[in-house]
Amino acid sequence: MTSAATRAGTASSDNVLHGVLLMMCGLLILSSTDGVVKYLSEFFSPLTVAFFRFAVQLVIILAIATFQKRSWLSLLKETTLPLFCRGLLLAVGSVFIVFGLKYLPLTDATAIFFVQPVILVVLSSVFLKERVGPKRWLAVLIGFAGVLVIMRPGTGVFQPASLLVLAAAFTFACYLMLTRKLSGQASQLAIQFATGFAGSLFILPIIIYAWLTGFGGDLVIANQEANFTLPTILLCCLGATGLIAHVLLVKAFERAPASVLAPINYVEIFSATTIGYLVFNEIPDEFVWIGVGMLICSGLILANAERKPSPS
Repeated sequence: MTSAATRAGTASSDNVLHGVLLMMCGLLILSSTDGVVKYLSEFFSPLTVAFFRFAVQLVIILAIATFQKRSWLSLLKETTLPLFCRGLLLAVGSVFIVFGLKYLPLTDATAIFFVQPVILVVLSSVFLKERVGPKRWLAVLIGFAGVLVIMRPGTGVFQPASLLVLAAAFTFACYLMLTRKLSGQASQLAIQFATGFAGSLFILPIIIYAWLTGFGGDLVIANQEANFTLPTILLCCLGATGLIAHVLLVKAFERAPASVLAPINYVEIFSATTIGYLVFNEIPDEFVWIGVGMLICSGLILANAERKPSPS
């Protein structure tokens, strides 16, 4: 009996460890992807970058469906309106974040985006009628204060592009809230198809309009005289890396509790800082680090509240 219990405990610990490792790998890929997006903004417009992220994902999913001998029409039939709206929210958020990364330091953009769990708490309280205890409201206040410290509105260092990242955080929070409601209602293949389909369908007409009318000048290609070989390869890989990262995150949550994995999210801030320094020569100031500290504190409070939910 003891031996069986020990083996079960070891298996459980191994699962948690695997979940943590998968989470860290997924987050490192996401940070690298953000760095690539920022680099690509020197060659392509943010809209082009965002479009390829979804178009490549759509092509990959269709290829997988073909390999599994599933008809594309069956995937389209599985794409319900809520699933399409979920993909649309992700597309809008991606456009915001890509524009934000073009103009903001990588660490600043990543840190501001981490207000998203705080926004999700507020939205869940209002729309899903989830009970939010004093600890979570404290986390909300600390999180928003941290973002204000990083953005510093009303000062000479305030950058309007930070509002785009804030809008992205809000949109992603809505996306996650809808994901909660749709949990278990469709296959993973159908969900990823709907995401790629909705994103491509949303962004492509805007790019075509910009190309035909010349509206915005460099909306389609930001730098037409540069060598596009490496940027084009990276652009085509964008959807694949994003898809791999999200699959790793899903697998991580299958193996370890959310309360264990939530604090690991902040690895992304430090990896973004490293990439920003090594690739773009960006050094965050002390206000950014203070804001990051407040956001991490907010996230840890939320993680602790999830582990020990308030009694009804």
